[in-house]
Amino acid sequence: MFNYFIPEVSRYLEIALVLLTTLASCKNESKEEASKHKYTNALINETSPYLLQHAHNPVDWRAWSQDALDEAKEKNKLVLVSIGYSSCHWCHVMEEETFENDSIAQIMNENFVNIKVDREERPDVDQIYMTAVQLMKGNGGWPLNVITLPNGKPLYGGTYHTKEQWKKVLTEISRLYKEDPDKAAQYSDMVAEGIQEVNLIAPSDDFTQLKKEAVFEGIANWKPLWDEVWGGDTRDEKFMLPSNLNFLIDYALLTKDEAALKHVERTLDKMALGGIYDHIGGGFFRYSTDARWKVPHFEKMLYDNAQALSLYSKAYQVFKKPLYKEVILGTIEFLEREMKNPKGGYYAALDADSEGEEGKFYVWTETELKSILGSDFKLFAAYYTIEEQAVWENGNYVLHRLMDDTQFLETNSVSKSELEDLKSNWKATLMEARKKRTRPRTDDKILTSWNALLINGYLNAYTAIGTTSLLDHAEHILQFIQTHGYKNNELGHSYKKDSKHIDAFLEDYSLLANAALNLYSTTLNTQHLSLAQELTRKAQDKFNDASSGMYTYNQGDKLIAKLIKTDDGVIPSSNAIMAHNLFQLGHIRYNQEDMKKAKTMVSSMVEVSKETPYSYAKWNSLLLNMSYPFYEVAVVGKDAESMIKKMGATYVPNILLVGSTTESDFALFEGRFSEDGTYIYVCRDNTCKLPVKTIPEALRILDPTNTYLQTQTLDFGGLH
Repeated sequence: MFNYFIPEVSRYLEIALVLLTTLASCKNESKEEASKHKYTNALINETSPYLLQHAHNPVDWRAWSQDALDEAKEKNKLVLVSIGYSSCHWCHVMEEETFENDSIAQIMNENFVNIKVDREERPDVDQIYMTAVQLMKGNGGWPLNVITLPNGKPLYGGTYHTKEQWKKVLTEISRLYKEDPDKAAQYSDMVAEGIQEVNLIAPSDDFTQLKKEAVFEGIANWKPLWDEVWGGDTRDEKFMLPSNLNFLIDYALLTKDEAALKHVERTLDKMALGGIYDHIGGGFFRYSTDARWKVPHFEKMLYDNAQALSLYSKAYQVFKKPLYKEVILGTIEFLEREMKNPKGGYYAALDADSEGEEGKFYVWTETELKSILGSDFKLFAAYYTIEEQAVWENGNYVLHRLMDDTQFLETNSVSKSELEDLKSNWKATLMEARKKRTRPRTDDKILTSWNALLINGYLNAYTAIGTTSLLDHAEHILQFIQTHGYKNNELGHSYKKDSKHIDAFLEDYSLLANAALNLYSTTLNTQHLSLAQELTRKAQDKFNDASSGMYTYNQGDKLIAKLIKTDDGVIPSSNAIMAHNLFQLGHIRYNQEDMKKAKTMVSSMVEVSKETPYSYAKWNSLLLNMSYPFYEVAVVGKDAESMIKKMGATYVPNILLVGSTTESDFALFEGRFSEDGTYIYVCRDNTCKLPVKTIPEALRILDPTNTYLQTQTLDFGGLH
């Protein structure tokens, strides 16, 4: 908690700070624009859906730019930075209540340079000022409203405000700045210093920390927080956080920790059955507003669904549950139907609101369901928990399940095949009914980093269920990004027709490089490996921070503080992804420098990842690679691609699975190609066991005592 505070300043700030309401997050209310507008500001020239939503406010908004900041300095005006995104509900509420109000707009225009920021287009600006607000008041959210000095250093920050609260904040902060600018400057300097301190990382080359005990200590600190009934961590609202569950699967398999594996399975089951999953249209909503995964915030984000696809694909490999395959297929159907740009690439988000109501597109009244389903209603109601105690609000129900199909069949007079037919008919019928409703608005930006996550999602789904079209989807996304977002050897962050170029951030480079690496491992196409290497080297050049041994989030130094993102959020840490990429590249090419860099980065994070492992799961996944035996599995021969596909169907932690169908000068493949057959080489630290010709033999070499691995060999048919 940041607690620098100047007494004279606190007298004014305290008045404003206590006005803030509890954070509520985050979807945007859809509304039809009128054909004529009383006001139009500079945002009309933008392409971001969020910025365009504010283009007809009476507030003199402009987009984030150096010109706007220079104007503030020239006029000695405070800067008001308001940050949100198109599917953020409370962002829209504040716009409607406050930013569309003429009297509020007059105060803002007279006293401030007003800047609107789409956090998805400028995550660096969002990260800087979110850190500031968290330091000043202990939490944050969206809309994020920050008042800064002309130099950009924060003086005040908060989230949603009512019109009266906002008017008082504007008045008090303006008075403070005019009456005592020196004190305001001192306070903002200390906030900026606090932001800088958050981003201080001490580099470490103490590789003795990279041991199993560090992992165990982190798990011991985490286990007491696990919800043993509903899964996830014990809290009032729940996010999926795929990085956490991915790490726990690896940890549980490597250590044979049955409690951890059961916790993951419980969490996955409850999410798949809960209202956070759209049982009619497929795909996941952003997060659950309750501890039981029942009522979501109804916006749908690409990054959530891309990572959920990866997570459930991995889980299907491990647990073989039909429920997980159902989720995989439903999520894919949703993505292809509702999130795909006809020319390629996938949109950022779907709004939660339609016709001014949250979730209206997705929820049902009992009367509606009876009318639509007729005689099927009774069984449908039992399956999807349509009962009096489950009603949400205004008589609406969020479809969710309290039992899986096996349990349902045991308590209802219906066969498995009959239930499958009924479910298919129910979904088709209700999807037709949905088509008659007003559809939520789409944020049609195509973000590089989020699409890279989806490349991995489709690759993981392809590996798990073997459908070739999924590999095609992954390849097409990469082609789209290369065509539209990677021009003149410069990667862009966001693409939309006629949009301005935004330099890519570390998350774009690292996630796209990671996706290219995974494409290489799956297809054996060395062009993907070359792209991964190229993107990684560019990232090292553009974002290197010598003092921390990490990489900055953004290019250049135009913001008020250096920004180094090491913790996971809803997307894993871009620095952790960089470390993973370097670790993999180091093993593929036996590049000692890359492997040492990855170890240095992980060593710097061991202490904090032990204390709060749930915030550093991606680092802990890499710590598992370094503290447990890590194997390079090289499949070499004419049938390498098909054998890799077969072997990949079994999830094995702590291996790098690669192959070559031709002669290759890569260290892993050199001198190993033979016309006589296809061989599997299990190697560790550049030392290989004698080659074997079957997958079960290779699995036994990896871990002869692992019951999980040995039971998986039953799935390989003729390759035994």
